[in-house]
Amino acid sequence: MVGPCHIIGVAGGSASGKTSFLRDLKKMLPDGSVSIISQDNYYFPKEMQFVDENGEINFDLPTSIDRDHFHKDLVDLSQGKSITKKEYTFNNKSKEPALITIQPAPIIILEGLFIFYFQEIREMLDLRVFLDVREDIKLSRRIKRDAKERGYSEEIVRYQWDNHVLPSYKAYLRPFRDDANIIITNNSTYDRGLRVFADHLNMVIREDRQDSYFL
Repeated sequence: MVGPCHIIGVAGGSASGKTSFLRDLKKMLPDGSVSIISQDNYYFPKEMQFVDENGEINFDLPTSIDRDHFHKDLVDLSQGKSITKKEYTFNNKSKEPALITIQPAPIIILEGLFIFYFQEIREMLDLRVFLDVREDIKLSRRIKRDAKERGYSEEIVRYQWDNHVLPSYKAYLRPFRDDANIIITNNSTYDRGLRVFADHLNMVIREDRQDSYFL
């Protein structure tokens, strides 16, 4: 990759739709124009996670993430280097983690719960996007998702939500909402915000190509 890249952060609470939003966004951009790096793939191993007073692991703390590795990989990508990372499978023993190779691109998008909270990450961002969803809707989506993808019972999901997820959101994510450059509401659909955001990125890509042509 030649020339500077644009680094964009996409944050939002658990079950706010970040993964789906970025999957749909990538389809609307030219091939090879964007690389996506997920904070989820930087969780420390299960045995290194904090355990609450009831003996339950709390994955919803900034300390659950290997932020040094996360930051280093972002720096490498921004400097035109590819990175390789093992997929995080949310401790699903039936799923074999894949080895993910991410190539540099003109636009680098990173997503996760704490990307605005981690100062060294936040300072690298050219644009901050926040997916905003009502709490009751996020909880309903998380119950369905965790039952299907992770085999969690509703009781476990509600315990995590009340004791880990919601307190973490209020402490480490919600305070940065109003500082985001773009807020996209996803209570029912993010389609309108997605189109506007994709149009903006396509314009950025076209302008970069024109600038590169005249160099």
